Amino acid sequence: MGSPTIGVLALQGDVREHLAALTAVGADARPVRRPGELDAVDGLVIPGGESTTISKLADIFELREPIDKRIADGMPVYGSCAGMIMLASEVLDGRPDQRGFAGIEMTVRRNAFGRQVDSFEAPVRIDGVPGEPFHAVFIRAPWVERVGAGVEVIGTVTGGPAADRIVAVRQGNLLATSFHPELTGDLRVHAYFAELVRAA
Repeated sequence: MGSPTIGVLALQGDVREHLAALTAVGADARPVRRPGELDAVDGLVIPGGESTTISKLADIFELREPIDKRIADGMPVYGSCAGMIMLASEVLDGRPDQRGFAGIEMTVRRNAFGRQVDSFEAPVRIDGVPGEPFHAVFIRAPWVERVGAGVEVIGTVTGGPAADRIVAVRQGNLLATSFHPELTGDLRVHAYFAELVRAA
Protein backbone atom coordinates (compact mmCIF):
# COMPACT_ATOMS: atom_id res chain seq x y z
CA MET A 1 0.00 0.00 0.00
CA GLY A 2 1.18 3.55 -0.72
CA SER A 3 1.40 6.48 1.65
CA PRO A 4 -1.51 6.74 4.09
CA THR A 5 -3.36 10.05 3.95
CA ILE A 6 -3.42 11.45 7.49
CA GLY A 7 -5.19 14.62 8.49
CA VAL A 8 -4.32 16.92 11.37
CA LEU A 9 -7.31 18.63 12.98
CA ALA A 10 -6.32 22.21 12.19
CA LEU A 11 -8.56 24.18 14.54
CA GLN A 12 -5.93 25.14 17.13
CA GLY A 13 -2.64 23.86 18.54
CA ASP A 14 0.55 22.24 17.17
CA VAL A 15 -0.82 21.67 13.66
CA ARG A 16 2.32 22.57 11.64
CA GLU A 17 4.59 20.42 13.79
CA HIS A 18 2.37 17.33 13.39
CA LEU A 19 2.08 17.88 9.62
CA ALA A 20 5.89 18.07 9.37
CA ALA A 21 6.41 14.92 11.50
CA LEU A 22 3.83 12.91 9.51
CA THR A 23 5.34 14.01 6.20
CA ALA A 24 8.79 12.99 7.49
CA VAL A 25 7.54 9.42 8.16
CA GLY A 26 6.14 9.11 4.63
CA ALA A 27 2.48 10.01 5.14
CA ASP A 28 0.50 12.30 2.88
CA ALA A 29 -0.31 14.82 5.64
CA ARG A 30 -2.94 17.54 5.28
CA PRO A 31 -4.82 19.96 7.53
CA VAL A 32 -8.49 19.21 8.26
CA ARG A 33 -10.87 22.11 8.98
CA ARG A 34 -14.01 21.01 7.13
CA PRO A 35 -16.11 17.85 6.88
CA GLY A 36 -15.14 17.45 3.19
CA GLU A 37 -11.43 17.46 4.13
CA LEU A 38 -12.13 14.83 6.81
CA ASP A 39 -13.76 12.59 4.16
CA ALA A 40 -10.47 12.55 2.22
CA VAL A 41 -8.23 11.16 5.01
CA ASP A 42 -7.53 7.62 6.26
CA GLY A 43 -6.54 8.72 9.78
CA LEU A 44 -6.60 11.83 11.95
CA VAL A 45 -4.30 13.50 14.50
CA ILE A 46 -5.83 15.70 17.20
CA PRO A 47 -2.96 17.96 18.25
CA GLY A 48 -2.01 19.47 21.58
CA GLY A 49 -3.46 22.89 22.29
CA GLU A 50 -6.37 23.96 24.46
CA SER A 51 -9.01 21.23 24.75
CA THR A 52 -11.90 23.61 25.55
CA THR A 53 -11.06 25.73 22.47
CA ILE A 54 -10.76 22.66 20.23
CA SER A 55 -14.12 21.44 21.58
CA LYS A 56 -15.86 24.75 20.78
CA LEU A 57 -14.27 25.05 17.32
CA ALA A 58 -15.24 21.44 16.44
CA ASP A 59 -18.87 22.59 16.84
CA ILE A 60 -18.40 25.88 14.97
CA PHE A 61 -16.73 24.10 12.01
CA GLU A 62 -19.39 21.33 12.08
CA LEU A 63 -16.77 18.64 12.57
CA ARG A 64 -18.01 17.01 15.78
CA GLU A 65 -20.58 14.62 14.30
CA PRO A 66 -18.45 13.67 11.26
CA ILE A 67 -15.47 12.88 13.54
CA ASP A 68 -17.68 10.90 15.96
CA LYS A 69 -19.00 8.90 13.02
CA ARG A 70 -15.56 8.21 11.53
CA ILE A 71 -14.30 7.07 14.96
CA ALA A 72 -17.31 4.76 15.30
CA ASP A 73 -16.55 3.41 11.80
CA GLY A 74 -12.98 2.55 12.85
CA MET A 75 -10.89 5.44 11.50
CA PRO A 76 -7.50 5.53 13.31
CA VAL A 77 -7.08 8.66 15.45
CA TYR A 78 -4.06 9.81 17.47
CA GLY A 79 -4.46 12.48 20.14
CA SER A 80 -1.51 14.20 21.85
CA CYS A 81 -1.97 16.19 25.09
CA ALA A 82 -5.23 18.12 24.46
CA GLY A 83 -5.96 15.46 21.83
CA MET A 84 -5.82 12.82 24.59
CA ILE A 85 -8.40 14.83 26.55
CA MET A 86 -10.61 15.06 23.43
CA LEU A 87 -10.51 11.25 23.02
CA ALA A 88 -11.35 10.43 26.66
CA SER A 89 -14.75 9.12 27.70
CA GLU A 90 -14.44 11.02 31.01
CA VAL A 91 -12.49 14.19 31.89
CA LEU A 92 -11.76 15.33 35.44
CA ASP A 93 -11.23 19.07 36.09
CA GLY A 94 -12.62 19.88 32.64
CA ARG A 95 -15.10 22.68 31.99
CA PRO A 96 -18.78 21.74 32.22
CA ASP A 97 -19.44 22.82 28.59
CA GLN A 98 -16.48 20.81 27.27
CA ARG A 99 -17.31 17.87 24.99
CA GLY A 100 -14.84 15.49 23.45
CA PHE A 101 -15.13 12.60 21.02
CA ALA A 102 -15.18 9.98 23.82
CA GLY A 103 -13.49 7.31 21.69
CA ILE A 104 -11.23 5.77 24.36
CA GLU A 105 -12.75 4.34 27.52
CA MET A 106 -10.58 6.17 30.03
CA THR A 107 -10.69 8.84 32.71
CA VAL A 108 -8.22 11.66 32.09
CA ARG A 109 -7.29 14.42 34.55
CA ARG A 110 -6.86 17.71 32.74
CA ASN A 111 -3.70 19.74 33.61
CA ALA A 112 -2.81 16.88 35.97
CA PHE A 113 0.89 17.73 36.01
CA GLY A 114 0.11 21.32 36.99
CA ARG A 115 0.07 24.62 35.13
CA GLN A 116 2.47 25.81 32.43
CA VAL A 117 5.26 26.34 34.98
CA ASP A 118 5.12 22.64 35.83
CA SER A 119 5.93 21.53 32.30
CA PHE A 120 8.71 18.95 32.37
CA GLU A 121 10.51 16.26 30.39
CA ALA A 122 10.86 12.58 31.32
CA PRO A 123 11.77 9.25 29.71
CA VAL A 124 8.80 7.08 28.67
CA ARG A 125 9.10 3.58 27.24
CA ILE A 126 6.26 2.88 24.78
CA ASP A 127 5.16 -0.69 24.03
CA GLY A 128 5.32 -1.34 20.29
CA VAL A 129 7.86 1.44 19.71
CA PRO A 130 11.36 -0.08 19.58
CA GLY A 131 14.55 1.57 20.79
CA GLU A 132 15.44 3.82 23.70
CA PRO A 133 12.77 5.25 26.00
CA PHE A 134 11.04 8.22 24.43
CA HIS A 135 12.23 11.65 25.60
CA ALA A 136 8.76 12.99 26.41
CA VAL A 137 7.88 16.67 26.71
CA PHE A 138 4.89 17.39 28.99
CA ILE A 139 3.26 20.85 28.80
CA ARG A 140 0.32 21.36 31.19
CA ALA A 141 -0.30 17.72 30.40
CA PRO A 142 -3.12 15.39 31.39
CA TRP A 143 -2.59 11.91 32.75
CA VAL A 144 -4.83 8.84 32.70
CA GLU A 145 -6.39 7.91 36.04
CA ARG A 146 -8.42 4.89 34.90
CA VAL A 147 -8.73 2.74 31.79
CA GLY A 148 -11.57 0.48 30.65
CA ALA A 149 -11.23 -3.22 29.89
CA GLY A 150 -10.48 -2.71 26.17
CA VAL A 151 -7.73 -0.14 26.70
CA GLU A 152 -4.03 -1.05 26.56
CA VAL A 153 -1.64 1.00 28.70
CA ILE A 154 1.40 1.34 26.43
CA GLY A 155 3.43 3.99 28.27
CA THR A 156 4.09 5.21 31.82
CA VAL A 157 6.52 7.76 33.24
CA THR A 158 9.60 5.86 34.43
CA GLY A 159 11.00 8.19 37.11
CA GLY A 160 10.66 11.41 39.12
CA PRO A 161 7.62 12.72 40.98
CA ALA A 162 5.25 11.52 38.24
CA ALA A 163 6.65 7.95 38.17
CA ASP A 164 4.19 5.25 37.06
CA ARG A 165 1.57 7.71 35.82
CA ILE A 166 -0.15 6.46 32.65
CA VAL A 167 0.77 8.73 29.73
CA ALA A 168 0.18 6.58 26.60
CA VAL A 169 -2.76 4.31 25.74
CA ARG A 170 -4.25 2.48 22.81
CA GLN A 171 -7.76 1.16 22.21
CA GLY A 172 -8.08 -0.55 18.84
CA ASN A 173 -7.31 2.08 16.19
CA LEU A 174 -7.21 4.92 18.72
CA LEU A 175 -3.93 6.11 20.22
CA ALA A 176 -3.30 8.85 22.79
CA THR A 177 -0.27 10.32 24.58
CA SER A 178 -0.09 13.00 27.30
CA PHE A 179 3.12 14.32 25.79
CA HIS A 180 4.09 16.13 22.58
CA PRO A 181 6.22 13.90 20.29
CA GLU A 182 5.92 16.51 17.52
CA LEU A 183 8.17 18.85 19.56
CA THR A 184 11.14 16.49 20.01
CA GLY A 185 12.33 15.51 16.54
CA ASP A 186 11.83 11.84 17.54
CA LEU A 187 9.46 10.52 14.88
CA ARG A 188 8.78 7.07 16.32
CA VAL A 189 5.28 7.79 17.65
CA HIS A 190 4.24 9.30 14.30
CA ALA A 191 5.75 6.31 12.47
CA TYR A 192 3.84 3.96 14.80
CA PHE A 193 0.59 5.81 14.08
CA ALA A 194 1.24 5.88 10.31
CA GLU A 195 1.65 2.06 10.43
CA LEU A 196 -1.62 1.78 12.35
CA VAL A 197 -3.36 3.82 9.63
CA ARG A 198 -1.72 1.72 6.90
CA ALA A 199 -2.86 -1.51 8.56
CA ALA A 200 -6.43 -0.23 8.93
